[in-house]
Amino acid sequence: MSLVPRRSPFDLDNLFEQMFNPSGALMEGKEGLFSPRIDVKETDSGYEISAEMPGVNRDDINITLEDGVLTLEAEVHREEKEEKEGRVIRSERRYGKYMRSFNLGADVSETDIDASFKDGVLTLTAPKREPAAPSSKRIEIH
Repeated sequence: MSLVPRRSPFDLDNLFEQMFNPSGALMEGKEGLFSPRIDVKETDSGYEISAEMPGVNRDDINITLEDGVLTLEAEVHREEKEEKEGRVIRSERRYGKYMRSFNLGADVSETDIDASFKDGVLTLTAPKREPAAPSSKRIEIH
């Protein structure tokens, strides 16, 4: 597999956390950090990563690529309040941060990654690099 998401069953650092939190949510409700649900699809030409980020605005999403690690981050600040005759009947808040990272494989063209956001779903396309042609070189004997 060329593209292995961090915090997945293949991430050995995360193995025990996944066993005790099988829902896949990363510390949800703890320190306000959420791990978005993702789909990773491979095609002949590249990879498509879809991340569910409900309640997030496009301007609050930050995507970075550093040392072959693609990181998705977003802040959520939402508050709902329901009042009846001046009394608070229900008040719900959601504050936190979405975060998910992926190790990109050597076959991904990092400079050509594209992102779009629609209806709470962030979609990234990561095209594959053209395979390098095998090279041969004659080595002289001295």
